[in-house]
Amino acid sequence: MTRIAVLDYGIGNLRSAQKAFEKIGAEAELTRDPERVLSADGVVLPGVGNFGNCAKALLETGVGDLSRQVVSLGIPFLGICVGMQLLFESSEESPEVPGLGILSGHVKLIPGIVKLPQMQWNSIKVEKISPLLKGLDNKWFYFVHSYAVEEGSTDDVVTGVCEYGGRVAVTVQKDSVFATQFHPEKSSESGRILLSNFLTYCESSK
Repeated sequence: MTRIAVLDYGIGNLRSAQKAFEKIGAEAELTRDPERVLSADGVVLPGVGNFGNCAKALLETGVGDLSRQVVSLGIPFLGICVGMQLLFESSEESPEVPGLGILSGHVKLIPGIVKLPQMQWNSIKVEKISPLLKGLDNKWFYFVHSYAVEEGSTDDVVTGVCEYGGRVAVTVQKDSVFATQFHPEKSSESGRILLSNFLTYCESSK
C-alpha cells in the first residue's frame, strides 16, 4: 500500500486531505515526524486561511525545513490551496513573511473586477502535460481563494489555468513537486481522479 504523509503543522482541517487519500486506497497519516515523512512514498502540504499564519506555523513546527528536505530528495510532493502559495517566495497577503522559496515567483491578489474570494466551482484548462492532470482538461474543481500566483515569472512551472477575471494559474509542477490552488479533496470525482493521479505517480517513483 502506498504511504502518504500529510504534513501536520496545526493549520486548518488537515484531516480532510488525509481522509481523501484513504478513500482512494492509500495509507495516509498526519505527521511531522521526520523519519515518517522522509520514508513516505509521497508528501502533501495542505493549507487554508492566511498565508502569513501558515508560513509562521511552518517555521515554528519545523515543517518548512522538512518540506525543503523532502523536495531535495525527490520525494513526490503535493501542495494544496495555500499549500501551493507557500511553495513560492512571498505573498502580497503577508509581505513580511517569506514563503518556502521552493518555486520562484510571488503570490498576488487576483486582479480585475471580480468577487473575492473566488468561492465556487470553476473549470480548468490544462496548458502543459503533467501526470497530475491526466484526464482532467476542462474538468471542474472547487476553489476558495483571493490570491494567486503572479503571471509572468512562473510560466515555466504553470500546468493549468482557470478564467476568473482573467487567466489565473491554478496548477504547477517542477520535477516531483506538484501543487493545486483548488481543493481536490472537496472536488468530487475530478478531485478523486487528481489524487489518484498523484498516487500513481508516487507508486511509479518508488
